Order: sequence, then structure tokens, then C-alpha cells
Amino acid sequence: MSAHKPRILVIDDEPQIHRFLGPALDASGYEHVRAETAADGLREIARKAPDVVVLDLGLPDMDGKQTLERARAFYKGPIIILSARDRETEKIDALDLGANDYVEKPFGVGELLARIRAALRSQVQDRGAEPVVAVGDLTIDLVKRLVTRHGTPIRLSPREYDLLAQLVEGGGKVVTHRQLLTAVWGPAHEQDVQYLRVFVGQLRQKIEPNPAQPTLILTEAGVGYRWLGR
Repeated sequence: MSAHKPRILVIDDEPQIHRFLGPALDASGYEHVRAETAADGLREIARKAPDVVVLDLGLPDMDGKQTLERARAFYKGPIIILSARDRETEKIDALDLGANDYVEKPFGVGELLARIRAALRSQVQDRGAEPVVAVGDLTIDLVKRLVTRHGTPIRLSPREYDLLAQLVEGGGKVVTHRQLLTAVWGPAHEQDVQYLRVFVGQLRQKIEPNPAQPTLILTEAGVGYRWLGR
């Protein structure tokens, strides 16, 4: 299986939106995270940053544009506005406040899924990484969150995948212990170097041709790790 499904947080107070969008997201390999109020949506973003946020402007507890503004204070990922407001000024305001895209209601599920795929690709490219990295028989798809060898998926835990993605996106540069721990586990764990070593060891067992003599993930003693698979 893939390392983990991309998390798509849908913040919308209309139950029917979740009823037909949820199965479509699941069928496309995404994890559908549901929130029906701005407060719940902001809590979900803070709890575990989703890969894409789909945000309705007509929420019951807070205007969607205010929600967007608050989310942008701490969330840097893609936000797609989903709204019945079709005035051009509404779209412009939302984009100026930091939205990446705008889809009008009623909408086609196929169109929204295409916008989500585009947002995921753009996010990967903005970080300076290639969407798909191939090293010998190993392939890492940073958009689909999928790691395969000879086309067969390698089962990674979410933390293992996140760690691998951070190293790959480093593009051959040293990524420090603190950078990795903060990005994958959060600021509270930035000193847990031994914890990081355990996960690097687990990751090497799964992706290295010879884990005892790693050729993909190089240890920079006392500093961090470097991805050599390019």
C-alpha cells in the first residue's frame, strides 16, 4: 500500500457535500477528513496539517474568508475555495487572501478532483522536488505518496513516509536532525535524535538494497542525513 493517503480536509456545513464527495475522494486514494464548522476545520488543520483544504465560504460560525485568513496564519498548504458565491469580487477577495483555487457550486466531482491533483503537484514542485523520483528499481511518487520497487508498493508507516519525503525533497543537501524532527514530529520533538535514528533504521530496512551499507540515505555524523538517490 502507499505510505499514507493524502489528507483532504473538506470544511463545509452541507451534509450532502460530504455524502457524495467523501466516496469520490476515497475511491481516488485520498483520506476524506470532514469538518462542518470553521472552528472544527481550523482545529483539524492545527492537529495535523492536511495535504489540501477544500473550504466553503458559507459556514455557520464564521465567514469563509475570515476562516481562510486565520488558516493562512499557520497553514501553508493548498486551499481550494468551494462556494455558491459567484461574484467576481468574491473570487478576487479569496485569492488575495491566499486561496490557491476557486470552484463554484454546483460543481462536478471530476473537476474538483482535477483541481486537487493540480494543487498536490504544485505543492511538490514549489518545494523544489520532482513529482516522481526514480532510483534504480525504486520509485517515489511525491504526489501520490506512493513508494514502489519494480512496481510493487512498499508498505511504509505515515512517519516513515514523511521522513523519506523530507530527505528526498532535500535534493541531496544535508537535512539536520532538528529539521527532520520538527517537520515530521513537531517542535516538541526537535531534540529526540535517538528516536529519529530508530526511524531511519526502519526506513533503510525497507528501501535500501543493503541496509548495513546504505547507499540512499547517508548519515552525516552529528548533523543529520542526506539523500543520495539522485
